[in-house]
Amino acid sequence: MMTLNEQAYEHLKKMITEDQLSYQEIYSETKLAKELGISRTPFRDAIHRLVQEGYIDIIPSKGFRLHQLTKQDVTETFQVRSALETYCTMEITRTHTSRKAKRLFRELRFNMEEMKEILDTTQSIRDFCTYDFQFHVAVVRYLENQQFSAIFDTFMYRMQRLAQMSLSHPGRMEDTYNEHLAILEAMEAGDTAHIYDITLHHMDVPRGINLEDL
Repeated sequence: MMTLNEQAYEHLKKMITEDQLSYQEIYSETKLAKELGISRTPFRDAIHRLVQEGYIDIIPSKGFRLHQLTKQDVTETFQVRSALETYCTMEITRTHTSRKAKRLFRELRFNMEEMKEILDTTQSIRDFCTYDFQFHVAVVRYLENQQFSAIFDTFMYRMQRLAQMSLSHPGRMEDTYNEHLAILEAMEAGDTAHIYDITLHHMDVPRGINLEDL
């Protein structure tokens, strides 16, 4: 059973991710906690956690508002992603013949099939983004490094928002699919000579798009 802090966090995060809050408004912690039927202490703890994860900003003496992404956010997010994911894909590539790696490749192949289906039919950015991040989460969690996973999870909201922004550009969904395929094929082939650059390319392209958008 979730604690009150966790309930408050999940409730407020759901409101943000389902677009129930506006970027134009400043929200009173006290008023919103009362409306949601959540006591102030767990609500405040949830607020501070959401600040750390980049969902919201605290406005002193007023409350909080949804965080507007900046160019610094883009740069820092992709620096973290690049550091983590290039390391992880390299380690996976080095162990590409192991049973564990082959299980991962089967999972990623299924993931690619789902992305291709969306690409060829609905082209839903939200649905495509879901499978996009399942791919990346599986890669990062392959190493079973709890610190890596925790850092990646902390940046998840920003990464998903930035992905949705870049995927809205014509042709970016297809390019993203092809970049994922290149990463997967390089890992499967044990291509340690190229996997770093292939993974880094997949970080650099959307970063450039996001920076131009902002």
